[in-house]
Amino acid sequence: MIIRFLFICCILSSCSAQQEKINGVSFVASRVKIDETHTNPAVNVGANYAAIMPFGFIRTLENPEIKHNTERQWFGETRAGGKQYIEELRKKNIKIMVKPQIWVWRGEFTGYIKMTNEEDWKTLEDSYSSFILEYAQLAQETQAELLCIGTELENFIKERPDYWHHLIKEIRTIYKGKLTYAANWDEFKRTPFWSDVDFIGVDAYFPLSDNQTPTVADCKVGWQKHKAVIKALSEKHGKPILFTEYGYRSMDYTGKEPWESDHTLKSLNFEGQSNATQALFEEFWNEDWFAGGFVWKWFHAHDTVGGKNCNQFTPQNKPAEIVIKSFYKKE
Repeated sequence: MIIRFLFICCILSSCSAQQEKINGVSFVASRVKIDETHTNPAVNVGANYAAIMPFGFIRTLENPEIKHNTERQWFGETRAGGKQYIEELRKKNIKIMVKPQIWVWRGEFTGYIKMTNEEDWKTLEDSYSSFILEYAQLAQETQAELLCIGTELENFIKERPDYWHHLIKEIRTIYKGKLTYAANWDEFKRTPFWSDVDFIGVDAYFPLSDNQTPTVADCKVGWQKHKAVIKALSEKHGKPILFTEYGYRSMDYTGKEPWESDHTLKSLNFEGQSNATQALFEEFWNEDWFAGGFVWKWFHAHDTVGGKNCNQFTPQNKPAEIVIKSFYKKE
């Protein structure tokens, strides 16, 4: 018990010594190559990290075949596109997390992926290994600082934990940097392999407030029960917490169900988005056990996205961008 306590203290002490937070943007894959006109806005907001997100595609939640790195995909979703994005961001001294993701046709939730027989589970495992190891190789080739080994795949992990423990070992034979996994906000407490990776990754869409326009104070109160659990998990495993995704939509009730992506919702509320964003920074960015996070989403064509008619997640050209910049520029 004493040895474990000293180990945790050592880990948390090393976290506190790491003064630079990960001030990240989730850099959305596009159809085209990027250049400095696309990377400068990320620099201007104060980002020191970008998540690069190549994609694999599954036809249904029960289909075991992941299609990836094909000619039918957008450039930024492929290996070549990921490499080009990384090279351009490197020119601006922005560090990289490679974060390959799965898209299920019609946008069904990846956490519900589940095979109906052993043969299909084996096929899915082989297909996922092919997908993630391809991008482990890219991460090693480009010397990316971080690799995220999966995003919101709770049922796959629950049903096949041995596969995931083995996969992490296999990834480490290829990629020598730091590893994380992006667990959904209601999943991370049950993820079985936190001791095998370097950061406890959380997609931080925690419900905070039922108010139409939540105040900063509302959101800070809403964080307390979640924050205690998050901190306790960090202490249990001796690992820093990383918000692999965080963000809020610029719409009414943004703190009620922050994961909501329904495009039929039309309300606009920039104050709620800004307040929720500020509360997150105030609650976490000064904590020694917290490594930082990646705002969801950041599009390459900064001048044409976000703005006064957009109620989606991106903070670009909205008051929330000013909030993010005020915290990212503190570093």
